[in-house]
Amino acid sequence: MNTMYSYVVPKLWTDTISEHRQAVHDATLDAAAALVVELGLASVTMSRIAAEAGIGRATLYKYFPDVEAILLAWHERQITRHLRQLAEVREATIGQDGQLEAVLEAYAVIQHQHQHHETDLAALLHQGKHIARAQHQLRAFISDLLAQGVNTGDVRGDVPSAELASYCLHALTAASSLPTEAAARRLVAITLAGLRPSAA
Repeated sequence: MNTMYSYVVPKLWTDTISEHRQAVHDATLDAAAALVVELGLASVTMSRIAAEAGIGRATLYKYFPDVEAILLAWHERQITRHLRQLAEVREATIGQDGQLEAVLEAYAVIQHQHQHHETDLAALLHQGKHIARAQHQLRAFISDLLAQGVNTGDVRGDVPSAELASYCLHALTAASSLPTEAAARRLVAITLAGLRPSAA
Protein backbone atom coordinates (compact mmCIF):
# COMPACT_ATOMS: atom_id res chain seq x y z
CA MET A 1 0.00 0.00 0.00
CA ASN A 2 1.37 3.37 -0.97
CA THR A 3 1.10 6.03 1.62
CA MET A 4 1.42 9.65 0.57
CA TYR A 5 2.63 12.21 3.00
CA SER A 6 2.07 15.93 2.57
CA TYR A 7 4.70 18.07 4.19
CA VAL A 8 4.40 21.82 4.42
CA VAL A 9 7.64 23.71 5.00
CA PRO A 10 7.23 25.71 8.21
CA LYS A 11 6.91 29.46 7.65
CA LEU A 12 9.72 30.09 10.13
CA TRP A 13 12.04 27.98 7.97
CA THR A 14 11.04 29.72 4.73
CA ASP A 15 11.43 33.12 6.40
CA THR A 16 14.88 32.12 7.66
CA ILE A 17 15.98 30.99 4.20
CA SER A 18 14.67 34.21 2.66
CA GLU A 19 16.44 36.32 5.26
CA HIS A 20 19.67 34.39 4.70
CA ARG A 21 19.52 34.93 0.95
CA GLN A 22 18.85 38.63 1.44
CA ALA A 23 21.76 38.86 3.87
CA VAL A 24 24.12 37.20 1.38
CA HIS A 25 22.81 39.46 -1.38
CA ASP A 26 23.32 42.63 0.68
CA ALA A 27 26.76 41.53 1.92
CA THR A 28 27.83 40.94 -1.67
CA LEU A 29 26.71 44.37 -2.82
CA ASP A 30 28.33 46.09 0.15
CA ALA A 31 31.59 44.19 -0.38
CA ALA A 32 31.73 45.05 -4.09
CA ALA A 33 31.12 48.76 -3.45
CA ALA A 34 33.78 48.85 -0.72
CA LEU A 35 36.32 47.18 -2.99
CA VAL A 36 35.65 49.61 -5.84
CA VAL A 37 36.33 52.52 -3.48
CA GLU A 38 39.45 50.87 -2.06
CA LEU A 39 41.02 49.28 -5.14
CA GLY A 40 39.38 50.82 -8.19
CA LEU A 41 36.99 49.16 -10.61
CA ALA A 42 39.65 47.37 -12.66
CA SER A 43 41.00 45.49 -9.63
CA VAL A 44 37.68 44.11 -8.40
CA THR A 45 37.19 40.41 -9.10
CA MET A 46 34.61 37.82 -8.12
CA SER A 47 37.19 36.14 -5.88
CA ARG A 48 37.88 39.36 -4.00
CA ILE A 49 34.20 40.11 -3.60
CA ALA A 50 33.56 36.61 -2.24
CA ALA A 51 36.41 36.94 0.25
CA GLU A 52 35.30 40.42 1.35
CA ALA A 53 31.70 39.24 1.78
CA GLY A 54 32.78 36.13 3.67
CA ILE A 55 31.20 33.64 1.28
CA GLY A 56 32.53 31.02 -1.11
CA ARG A 57 33.01 31.74 -4.80
CA ALA A 58 30.58 28.97 -5.72
CA THR A 59 27.93 30.60 -3.55
CA LEU A 60 28.61 33.99 -5.10
CA TYR A 61 28.11 32.61 -8.62
CA LYS A 62 24.70 31.28 -7.56
CA TYR A 63 23.66 34.86 -7.02
CA PHE A 64 25.53 36.81 -9.72
CA PRO A 65 27.22 35.86 -13.00
CA ASP A 66 29.91 38.56 -12.91
CA VAL A 67 31.20 41.76 -11.30
CA GLU A 68 29.17 44.02 -13.57
CA ALA A 69 25.93 42.34 -12.53
CA ILE A 70 26.83 42.88 -8.87
CA LEU A 71 27.60 46.56 -9.36
CA LEU A 72 24.42 47.14 -11.34
CA ALA A 73 22.42 45.47 -8.54
CA TRP A 74 24.19 47.68 -6.01
CA HIS A 75 23.35 50.78 -8.00
CA GLU A 76 19.71 49.78 -8.36
CA ARG A 77 19.55 49.28 -4.59
CA GLN A 78 21.04 52.75 -4.07
CA ILE A 79 18.49 54.34 -6.39
CA THR A 80 15.63 52.60 -4.61
CA ARG A 81 16.92 53.82 -1.26
CA HIS A 82 17.26 57.38 -2.53
CA LEU A 83 13.73 57.43 -3.92
CA ARG A 84 12.45 56.10 -0.61
CA GLN A 85 14.48 58.73 1.25
CA LEU A 86 12.98 61.54 -0.84
CA ALA A 87 9.48 60.18 -0.25
CA GLU A 88 10.14 60.09 3.50
CA VAL A 89 11.40 63.69 3.43
CA ARG A 90 8.21 64.75 1.69
CA GLU A 91 5.99 62.94 4.18
CA ALA A 92 7.89 64.40 7.14
CA THR A 93 7.59 68.01 5.94
CA ILE A 94 4.54 70.15 6.60
CA GLY A 95 3.28 72.40 3.80
CA GLN A 96 3.58 71.86 0.07
CA ASP A 97 6.07 74.68 -0.48
CA GLY A 98 8.21 73.34 2.34
CA GLN A 99 8.02 69.85 0.87
CA LEU A 100 9.40 71.02 -2.48
CA GLU A 101 12.33 72.79 -0.86
CA ALA A 102 13.05 69.88 1.51
CA VAL A 103 12.97 67.29 -1.29
CA LEU A 104 15.19 69.33 -3.62
CA GLU A 105 17.63 69.94 -0.79
CA ALA A 106 17.73 66.24 0.06
CA TYR A 107 18.35 65.41 -3.60
CA ALA A 108 21.18 67.94 -3.83
CA VAL A 109 22.82 66.55 -0.70
CA ILE A 110 22.60 63.01 -2.11
CA GLN A 111 24.28 64.22 -5.31
CA HIS A 112 26.99 65.98 -3.31
CA GLN A 113 27.70 62.92 -1.18
CA HIS A 114 28.35 60.83 -4.31
CA GLN A 115 30.86 63.19 -5.87
CA HIS A 116 33.77 60.81 -5.30
CA HIS A 117 32.50 57.98 -7.50
CA GLU A 118 34.96 56.69 -10.03
CA THR A 119 34.33 58.01 -13.54
CA ASP A 120 34.49 54.54 -15.09
CA LEU A 121 32.14 53.17 -12.42
CA ALA A 122 29.65 55.95 -13.09
CA ALA A 123 29.82 55.23 -16.82
CA LEU A 124 29.13 51.55 -16.15
CA LEU A 125 26.25 52.13 -13.78
CA HIS A 126 24.40 54.89 -15.59
CA GLN A 127 22.97 52.58 -18.18
CA GLY A 128 20.28 49.95 -18.39
CA LYS A 129 16.54 49.80 -17.88
CA HIS A 130 16.71 50.37 -14.13
CA ILE A 131 18.21 53.82 -14.70
CA ALA A 132 15.51 54.85 -17.18
CA ARG A 133 12.82 53.55 -14.82
CA ALA A 134 14.30 55.35 -11.82
CA GLN A 135 14.68 58.63 -13.73
CA HIS A 136 11.05 58.42 -14.83
CA GLN A 137 9.91 57.82 -11.24
CA LEU A 138 12.05 60.66 -9.91
CA ARG A 139 10.91 63.12 -12.58
CA ALA A 140 7.27 62.21 -11.95
CA PHE A 141 7.78 62.61 -8.20
CA ILE A 142 9.27 66.11 -8.58
CA SER A 143 6.74 67.06 -11.24
CA ASP A 144 3.90 66.21 -8.85
CA LEU A 145 5.37 68.46 -6.18
CA LEU A 146 5.76 71.27 -8.69
CA ALA A 147 2.18 70.87 -9.95
CA GLN A 148 0.95 71.23 -6.38
CA GLY A 149 3.07 74.37 -6.08
CA VAL A 150 1.48 75.80 -9.22
CA ASN A 151 -1.98 75.21 -7.72
CA THR A 152 -1.05 77.06 -4.52
CA GLY A 153 0.67 79.90 -6.40
CA ASP A 154 4.14 79.07 -5.04
CA VAL A 155 5.51 77.85 -8.39
CA ARG A 156 5.37 79.58 -11.76
CA GLY A 157 2.68 78.27 -14.05
CA ASP A 158 3.99 79.48 -17.42
CA VAL A 159 6.15 76.36 -17.89
CA PRO A 160 4.85 72.76 -17.74
CA SER A 161 5.65 70.99 -14.47
CA ALA A 162 7.41 68.16 -16.32
CA GLU A 163 9.82 70.66 -17.89
CA LEU A 164 10.42 72.35 -14.54
CA ALA A 165 11.16 68.93 -13.01
CA SER A 166 13.83 68.29 -15.66
CA TYR A 167 15.26 71.76 -14.99
CA CYS A 168 15.48 71.03 -11.26
CA LEU A 169 17.10 67.63 -11.64
CA HIS A 170 19.67 68.79 -14.19
CA ALA A 171 20.51 71.88 -12.14
CA LEU A 172 20.94 69.98 -8.89
CA THR A 173 23.09 67.27 -10.46
CA ALA A 174 25.77 69.98 -10.41
CA ALA A 175 25.89 69.53 -6.62
CA SER A 176 28.09 66.49 -7.25
CA SER A 177 30.93 68.82 -8.31
CA LEU A 178 30.57 71.37 -5.51
CA PRO A 179 33.18 71.43 -2.72
CA THR A 180 30.85 71.59 0.29
CA GLU A 181 27.36 70.65 1.36
CA ALA A 182 26.71 74.32 2.11
CA ALA A 183 27.41 75.09 -1.55
CA ALA A 184 24.96 72.37 -2.56
CA ARG A 185 22.29 73.96 -0.39
CA ARG A 186 22.97 77.37 -1.98
CA LEU A 187 22.42 75.75 -5.36
CA VAL A 188 18.99 74.64 -4.14
CA ALA A 189 18.15 78.25 -3.21
CA ILE A 190 19.15 79.43 -6.70
CA THR A 191 17.11 76.65 -8.31
CA LEU A 192 14.06 77.50 -6.20
CA ALA A 193 14.37 81.17 -7.17
CA GLY A 194 13.94 80.18 -10.81
CA LEU A 195 10.73 78.32 -9.93
CA ARG A 196 8.96 81.24 -8.29
CA PRO A 197 6.16 83.11 -10.06
CA SER A 198 8.22 86.32 -9.78
CA ALA A 199 10.82 84.70 -12.07
CA ALA A 200 8.29 84.36 -14.88
